[in-house]
Amino acid sequence: MQSPLNHSPVTVIENAQFLTQDRQKPHARAVAIIEGKIVALDAAARQFSHARRIDAGGAIITPGFNDAHAHTVWFGQTLLEIDLSHASSPEDVYESISQALDVEDSNGSEKADTWVISSGFNPNYLEGTDLEIHKLDVVTGGRPLLIKHNSGHAYTVNTKALEIAGVDPHSPQAIEGGEIVTDSEGNATGLLDENAMRVIQDILQPDATSDLVQALERATAHYVSEGLTSVTDAGVAGGWIGHSPREIAAYQEAKLLTRMQLMPTIDVLHDLEGHTSEKTAFGIDTGLRTGFGNDRLQIGPTKIFTDGSLLGTTAAMSEDYQCCSHHGYFQGDVKEMKSQALKAASLGWSLALHAIGDAAVEFAIEVISEATSRYGQPSMPHRIEHGGVVQDSQVKKIAESGIILVPQPRFIREFGDSMAAKIGEVRTNLSYPAKRLLDAGIVLPGSSDRPVANGSPLKVMEAFVLRETETGEIYGADERITAAEALYAYTAGSAFATGWAGKKGQIKPGQLADLVVLGDNPLEVEPNAISDIGILATMVGGELVHGQF
Repeated sequence: MQSPLNHSPVTVIENAQFLTQDRQKPHARAVAIIEGKIVALDAAARQFSHARRIDAGGAIITPGFNDAHAHTVWFGQTLLEIDLSHASSPEDVYESISQALDVEDSNGSEKADTWVISSGFNPNYLEGTDLEIHKLDVVTGGRPLLIKHNSGHAYTVNTKALEIAGVDPHSPQAIEGGEIVTDSEGNATGLLDENAMRVIQDILQPDATSDLVQALERATAHYVSEGLTSVTDAGVAGGWIGHSPREIAAYQEAKLLTRMQLMPTIDVLHDLEGHTSEKTAFGIDTGLRTGFGNDRLQIGPTKIFTDGSLLGTTAAMSEDYQCCSHHGYFQGDVKEMKSQALKAASLGWSLALHAIGDAAVEFAIEVISEATSRYGQPSMPHRIEHGGVVQDSQVKKIAESGIILVPQPRFIREFGDSMAAKIGEVRTNLSYPAKRLLDAGIVLPGSSDRPVANGSPLKVMEAFVLRETETGEIYGADERITAAEALYAYTAGSAFATGWAGKKGQIKPGQLADLVVLGDNPLEVEPNAISDIGILATMVGGELVHGQF
């Protein structure tokens, strides 16, 4: 909606309970905003005699929420695809796809050669019963099918899709850093793990820029309805996570309601020639690198995938999984990954290494520590994404090296039981740390990895506090944190992790006027009620982008 705040140079919001996240002044009752920034609090805010004044009616207002790791295009696409997030049996999957195709047929939009695309599928909900490729063939009537797993690390496809991709269903080729899974007779089951997904991506991508714009606009409209004002997109323009070499152009074209920071995947970076007196650069064409942009749209670190996932048992572990006699794998040659990462760091890129297994975490620490030793701390912190299993000794190294670890506690609520079955009780207590990070002096950000898990910030904060699995079991009890710590993580913590400390994430003079009006106080309600709090309004840069006071 159009904000009335745009028509006055000064806006004063008063009669509110501001939870500022500024530890020097944790509370305020009034805020003054000029040109998108907070300029004064309390008495100093009230002194503006010609301001537009808004009576907040005693509402709770916090800084805007900031998700430090999500996937916006991917999430926006899920809003347009067949939703399998509630499928609890193979029959549910077959029926959901069949019903969607029936709707297409009744609308006259079904085409025999077009792909059937679905998302949100969690194979762990099927309790060990796999999808059968021949049944997928039947239900799709000869059309190619793609089922995106919610982990982001696997696809399930039908025979037609394999044939289009040039894969022999009866003798599929080996894939480095991935697997076309086969049955006991050597026939493809339709499951594609990790880098094997690229055989399908190479057909369907690049996506049209107009489609990316539509996905982005749908996604950010949803974001602001949940109080999100800033989001970091953890992997764009390349790799298995990107959608198009022109992906950043879609962000420029889209009407984004949230601030966005983008992580180009490292395979997008390439040598750039310059003056003969300069060494060859390494980056995106025209020399763009970490930090380019503004407070609305900015280039962040480069994203490097080192391993897979716990659910797929493809994360690189130092010891075998509890459920099976292997310890996962790296997604590429570790020497080459390290060389590429150090090359990027030497030329001004911050690094964000996806590392879930403790072997991958150790590798990420080694790479970042060497980068810091050689080239110093970057302007935007180096990061490790996820931390599915992190040893105590590794927490110490992370703290010593000034690394930010970005965990996703909502994974616990949605598939914690499945993760625990994969890694066992001992490693469950080392999984997706939070309290150990804070105790070590490491700044903790808030993040969801949406759409892998529900990205509602209040749901993620609740998961930080409760750490309850889908069946109510406690997952790593010693890693629980307070609601106050969770709120700080999703505001000031994420601002620090993304290089915006002191510029946003707090209700403080000089910082961006990104605010969320809540229906209750997350620090006072019962922990299991945090996710039930309503989002009454969201402001980005002083503009009302959702709801009303």
